[in-house]
Amino acid sequence: MAEIEFELIFALPEGEHEAFDLMDAVFEAGFEDAIVGTGLPGMLGVALEASSDRAEDAILDAARTIQKQLPEGSVLREVRPDLVSLADVAKRLEVTRQSLQKRKMPPVSQGGLFRMEEVAVVIMNAVEGKGAGARKGRFAVDKAGKWLSAGKPARRVNAGLAVGAIDVATLEVRDDAKQFLYADEMSAEPRTGAA
Repeated sequence: MAEIEFELIFALPEGEHEAFDLMDAVFEAGFEDAIVGTGLPGMLGVALEASSDRAEDAILDAARTIQKQLPEGSVLREVRPDLVSLADVAKRLEVTRQSLQKRKMPPVSQGGLFRMEEVAVVIMNAVEGKGAGARKGRFAVDKAGKWLSAGKPARRVNAGLAVGAIDVATLEVRDDAKQFLYADEMSAEPRTGAA
């Protein structure tokens, strides 16, 4: 069972939207523990934890459930954490940014941001005493583990949204794109039985 911590960013239709109504919509969708952000006009951020057999499904199931409660025309714009700053990672791991800079980090992707899934590998190797630097990292991985695990599925869902593999209106994955979204699970042998 994949348990992850992530943030859904929805674009809202034009018009005025009452912040309390948006929060109520998220809570009515069954996410009473979610943190809801309404500070940017026309956008809604929802930070939450979810679990499923597939992390991508945890994200999409939560997004579908919430989107149904939002004003008509609301669409999932982005899933985080996909690209992160070292400051974001340091805060989650309860260390300084400088302590992360001492580690050999992967190359930046864009705008000085790193792919979360690549940073997570560096962090986990450091905790296990592997990789560059002989000292083990003292990171609060127990508190940030679910967040660190969300990088790869967040990237895949974002990519699926960008290329049209995921329908923005229904958040359903196109049948011909499932191998793209669930690439880790695809094997050379055909599956038998119900999928």
